[in-house]
Amino acid sequence: MKTPRLPIALQQAVMRCLREKLRLANQRLGRDYPEPRVLWNQRGTSAGTAWLEQYEIRLNPVLLMENQQAFIDEVVPHELAHLLVWKRFGRVAPHGKEWKWMMEQVLEVPARRTHAFSTQSLPRKTFPYHCGCQPHQLTVRRHNRVLRGEAEYRCVHCGQLLRPAPSAD
Repeated sequence: MKTPRLPIALQQAVMRCLREKLRLANQRLGRDYPEPRVLWNQRGTSAGTAWLEQYEIRLNPVLLMENQQAFIDEVVPHELAHLLVWKRFGRVAPHGKEWKWMMEQVLEVPARRTHAFSTQSLPRKTFPYHCGCQPHQLTVRRHNRVLRGEAEYRCVHCGQLLRPAPSAD
């Protein structure tokens, strides 16, 4: 699926929010943290991600288009908070007490770990697996973890290990 073209006005609204929250954080923290780079290339069901070492935020253009103001109000400060916590405290738990403090006390935004946006319109590639009682569909991420030997998944009903379904070739 091709990434939607974001209207300039929407990109500007994201950047206005980012700059306002960064200004607020710098004022309250007595710092001069720089503006992070913003990319519009986040895929999957994540609304956004903060890349600490690169000091950048990646936003999901599909979810941004579908949830414009709520996305700006929730996701932009959420990802900015991750970067600010990293700058101030170093590596800590991603949604730990430092992040919660940064969200609520500094940025004045409720600290929610995940978004509640509909992901129905997002493309999903799944892989067929089976157990003793029913077929299953694993996400790309889970499928790749199985292939690399990093994880095993079990059926919640029968408890058997999920196995890749035989291919229909």
